Amino acid sequence: MTRVDTPPAPVAMLRAAAQVSPGEALGLMRSDPTGLTSAEAARRLASIGPNALRTHRVRPWRVLGRQLKSPILLLLFVTAGISVFVGESTNAVIIGVILVASIGLGFVNEFRAERAADALHDQVRHLVVTLRDGAPVEVDVTQLVPGDVVRLSIGAVVPADCRILDSRGLSCEEGILTGESLPVAKSAAPTTPDAGVGDLTSCVLMGTVIQSGNATVVVVDTGPRTEFGRIAVGLGTVPPQTEFQRGLGRFSLLLLEVAVVLTTLIFIANVLLQRPVIDSLLFSLAIAVGITPQLLPAIVSASLATGSRALAKKKVLVKRLVCIEDLGDLDMLVTDKTGTLTEGRIRFESAVPTVGCSADEVFRLGLLATETDYSRMPVSTVGLNALDAALWEAVAGASGQPLSELARRVDLLPFDHERRRTSALVDDPRSGRLMVTKGAPEDLLRCCADVPASAHALLEEQYAAGARVVAVAHKPLPGAATLSGDDEAGLHLDGFLVFLDRPKADARRSLETLAALGVTVKIATGDSAVVAEKVLADVGIVSGGTLTGSEIDAQDDDTLRTAAATVTVFARVSPEQKARVIRLLRHSGRSVGFLGDGVNDALALHQADIGISVESAADVAKDAADVLLLDKDLGVLADGVTEGRRIFANTIKYVLMGTSSNFGNMFSASVASVVLPFLPMLPGQILLNNLLYDAGQLAIPGDRVDREQLLAPSHWDIRYIRRFMFVFGPISSLFDFATFALMIVVFHAAESEFQAGWFIESIATQTLIIFAIRTRRVPFLRSRPSLGLLLAAAGVVAIGVWLPYSPVSGLLGFQPLPAPFFLALVGMVVTYLVMVEIAKKWFYARLAQQPVPGRVTRVRGYRHRVSRRAARFSVRSSG
Repeated sequence: MTRVDTPPAPVAMLRAAAQVSPGEALGLMRSDPTGLTSAEAARRLASIGPNALRTHRVRPWRVLGRQLKSPILLLLFVTAGISVFVGESTNAVIIGVILVASIGLGFVNEFRAERAADALHDQVRHLVVTLRDGAPVEVDVTQLVPGDVVRLSIGAVVPADCRILDSRGLSCEEGILTGESLPVAKSAAPTTPDAGVGDLTSCVLMGTVIQSGNATVVVVDTGPRTEFGRIAVGLGTVPPQTEFQRGLGRFSLLLLEVAVVLTTLIFIANVLLQRPVIDSLLFSLAIAVGITPQLLPAIVSASLATGSRALAKKKVLVKRLVCIEDLGDLDMLVTDKTGTLTEGRIRFESAVPTVGCSADEVFRLGLLATETDYSRMPVSTVGLNALDAALWEAVAGASGQPLSELARRVDLLPFDHERRRTSALVDDPRSGRLMVTKGAPEDLLRCCADVPASAHALLEEQYAAGARVVAVAHKPLPGAATLSGDDEAGLHLDGFLVFLDRPKADARRSLETLAALGVTVKIATGDSAVVAEKVLADVGIVSGGTLTGSEIDAQDDDTLRTAAATVTVFARVSPEQKARVIRLLRHSGRSVGFLGDGVNDALALHQADIGISVESAADVAKDAADVLLLDKDLGVLADGVTEGRRIFANTIKYVLMGTSSNFGNMFSASVASVVLPFLPMLPGQILLNNLLYDAGQLAIPGDRVDREQLLAPSHWDIRYIRRFMFVFGPISSLFDFATFALMIVVFHAAESEFQAGWFIESIATQTLIIFAIRTRRVPFLRSRPSLGLLLAAAGVVAIGVWLPYSPVSGLLGFQPLPAPFFLALVGMVVTYLVMVEIAKKWFYARLAQQPVPGRVTRVRGYRHRVSRRAARFSVRSSG
């Protein structure tokens, strides 16, 4: 073996390794076929650093920067700057307090939530099988170092830039790097010196996915020194906005449009009335600020942070906080049955022979076709698929098993999702050189000659019992040295290996919970239709029928879209068929989630509106998911859906209340400023009013939500918000005008008294209206608010009433009010709330007769795929 004392620079290392033989590549990396020792791996890790594209730490300045992107806050900054410039220090201080409250609360909540998410991320590990001290072990991908010898199999996300030492039927999906959609064939043969990244057929690159076959490779480059690392670091891996974020953006723009129009009209009107320009400008800006819900960013952050903490307790990891709302948007779930409806613990039950074979022989042949090295005992199950691992666990538990009679393997055709079988060429001490094949019965039986009629009856019997079945067959191949797919024909069927995965005890209850939330559950499985239907019956699901993979391929998109909407089970489906079904269901107007944990689920996870996986999933599945369940339990998922809907419901409460009452009050102020000889409220008073009223709404994220609001997803609808604003805003204005008349006609109020009276009425109506708007039911009697919201609202009203009598009343421009005013105030507030209830009943009755706007589906792009895959190769630390 050639050893090199001075390896090439990292940039040239991969190409240098690609151009030499596998043995020379090992020498280049100062390694050998048995891998590194643990001590040497630790030394290299300390010298080179972790196999990570970045060290993930919650960075306070980045969280703070996100708080400053709101158009609403931009308006506040502009108003504060103008106030300082013209010497209005009181206005500037009030706006400063609003800014500090909004930014500070948003920062604290999001920072805490991100740290909590990082703590959950630390529990999620991406493992890879490597050789350390000559034995296969599982290590975290971030612990890989150059020189590690790694085993890769179908579905693995390649953890580093590696040189292939040995491979069989290997192909990689490299679209993440090259943009090519077709898999690229790989082998250990050296490449030419002028080969580009897409032509390095002797290497596999970080971030790409093993599409078929398996390989043993040596790690060449790790972390940012890889080809993928340079792309990911260059992009910055910023994920795209979710529908929830886009909805917030559209809402903010709506408010800005209203604020600009109203402000401009008020300013022009006051200038034409020959009011002081500076006073007119400040009043106009105060109106603009007053119409916007300044604490909306803080309310959203608080809601998402509250949700993330609730989900963390239930072991649900959301990759980004805003995905919580997307989870609440779910109304259809397509899931595999293994681990969700069943226990997920696959156990080998028995070997069932056909004519001319014994159960022991079927079991022994099944072991020969497993994808592991059985030349040394005991056999390691590290990295094996669940069925192969279950077979070898059965060997370990069986006394007297003839392990010494296992044959020597000559060649292997590994499993892939098109053939759905594994074939091994072995030298068998009993039968000579033969090929042993095991795989999905429907596919393998077509490769067999003279299948006895009893075999089909045996198979159906096992399916009817809900068992997972693998067929085993063989044929002699004397003199053969290698295998190809063409050899898998003319086989002799030996029998079946029977595995069992029992239904979960709580699956029925979890499904009932999802059904109550309006989430339709469908099953997509590689198992037979009979097995899937049996499991459904065991957990109490009434099936709407089954489509098999072959039936899916036979239908065009329109026909399949219609059929998929009604059936419950998609059986014997390939990864591409799953993805196609998900895509068509989404385009039928449903918000579709897909729950999967296998290699063959990655395509469907990418296609779904929200991809859901589990901590124990294959790396490629975890990479493709938006949400990870640390426990694979549909009950946990139902909690996540509920939490997402609760967050959205509470956010919308604040939005509807703020836009309607703010619009009404500011419209009243606009009209009064033109009609009255003085300003109805000073700019500082308007800002203080909004500060107090918004502060009371910080309790909304913890408010109760009516059950019916959780039974179906809700979406951002700007037209709905606009209609709500123009219906309930004028009602608020009506009572403002009544207050104006009361103060002038009845109490003959001077300017300061007038402003104090309207300030108190505005605070009372704006604050108390939340109890009507927070529910479609009759408030208090049929829908109780949280204690926190009650206390916050009462506190704000009390402060508003106290201010005209406080020591700072003169500074604020207020004068005390006579006692009869408060009797009139109580009467107006009660009448106002009654009118709102009447309007609410009319509004929702009219709304129920209107069609629901269509859904906008999400599109995932290249940057998103790079971002999510890059997240696997990161080291998380506290910040």
